[in-house]
Amino acid sequence: MIALDEIIGFLDEELSIASVPDYPGAWNGLQLENNGEVRKIATAVDASLPVIEKAIAAQAELLIVHHGMFWQGVQQIVNSQYKKLKVAMDANLAIYSAHIPLDVHPVLGNNACLVREIELEGVRSYHSWKGIELGLAGTVNCDYDELLRRIKQAVGSDIHHCPGKVSHDPGKIGVITGGAGSEIQAMHAQGIETFITGEGPHWSYSLAEELGVNLIYAGHYASETFGVRELGGFLHKKYQIEVEFIDHPTGL
Repeated sequence: MIALDEIIGFLDEELSIASVPDYPGAWNGLQLENNGEVRKIATAVDASLPVIEKAIAAQAELLIVHHGMFWQGVQQIVNSQYKKLKVAMDANLAIYSAHIPLDVHPVLGNNACLVREIELEGVRSYHSWKGIELGLAGTVNCDYDELLRRIKQAVGSDIHHCPGKVSHDPGKIGVITGGAGSEIQAMHAQGIETFITGEGPHWSYSLAEELGVNLIYAGHYASETFGVRELGGFLHKKYQIEVEFIDHPTGL
């Protein structure tokens, strides 16, 4: 058994929860506490009701997610929101969320993990947002088709792409996992020739074609399983505690 406070203290410090900016609905950190004891940890992408129920069925006392419970802002505690809180509290399940702090972590982050999987070289941070760098950029020693194969293998599912660049050389590659497709114009302005993210708006495809930028959508969910999995493995080694990844794909 590990004290909840000990794990939360470590997570807050390691992920720089207090200093990394985020969207208002993220509420990074401990979102729901339990009785203070943890014997098993579950990790997942989303704190949805089905995921919470799966974590309870797995007998976890702490659920660590990328997308927390309060994305829609202040709301009435009724219907599914009430049920989520009630089943979690009845089962003594604490819930912890780390959104952008887990995206940008240099080792455990979604970006860092995906970059390692596709063998990006000369990696550097880029794309400033609220005083931090949201993405990682670099190059690969392969052609565009091989890059697509590496990405598909890494996420374990189909990907969608717009081959906007005339040359088969991927060129300068930018990686920002999740829903950054609307940033395609900013990517072009920063010299990114192949942009890898999770998802984006319909118009981003046409704009990528017009700008001559390869746009690769690896899936919002699929591109953000890396961080919680990596963090779970890290916690298992650190605390010698059982950790289970709860897979609940959205297909988006």
